Amino acid sequence: MTAARVSPRLLAILLTVAAASWATAIFFAPLAHAAMPMAARAVNVTAALVCHQRDDRSFHLHGQRLAVCGRCTGLYLAGAMGAWAAWFGRARVPARTRRLLLLVALPTAAIFAVEWIGAANPGNVLRAAAALPLGAVAGWLFVRLLRVEEQPGTCAIIT
Repeated sequence: MTAARVSPRLLAILLTVAAASWATAIFFAPLAHAAMPMAARAVNVTAALVCHQRDDRSFHLHGQRLAVCGRCTGLYLAGAMGAWAAWFGRARVPARTRRLLLLVALPTAAIFAVEWIGAANPGNVLRAAAALPLGAVAGWLFVRLLRVEEQPGTCAIIT
C-alpha cells in the first residue's frame, strides 16, 4: 500500500487559507470576548502555544489583549498577506532565497537584540513593523515554492 501524495497546489491553498484565518482570529478573539467567550478562549489558548502573550508587549482592542504579542501580530498579518501575494505572477523558484530570508530577518533580529541586552524598549508598533518583512517574505516564499512543486519536473530547492 502506498501513501497518497497530497498536491502541492492543495497544500499552498490550505496554507494561504490557514494564514488568513489565523490572522483574522487574532483580531476576532478580543472582539468576541463577551459574545463568544469559548471561541475567544480557544484562540488565546492556541496562541499561547507559540507566543508569550505578555500584556505589556501586546496590542489591545476594545480593552482586550490580542491573542499574540506585537511582534507575532506583525509576523502573522504579513505572512497572510505574503501568502496571498504569492498567487500573483508566474510560479517560479525565486533566486537567492536563503539570502533574502536572512536580509528580511535583520529588522526583527535587531529589535530583539536591542530588547534582549536591555538597551531600549522599542514598543509594540516598532516590534510589529520590524516583523513585517520577515512575515511577508516567509508567507510568500512558502506558497510560491509549493506552487512551483506543482509543475511537472520541478523541485523547489531553497538556494
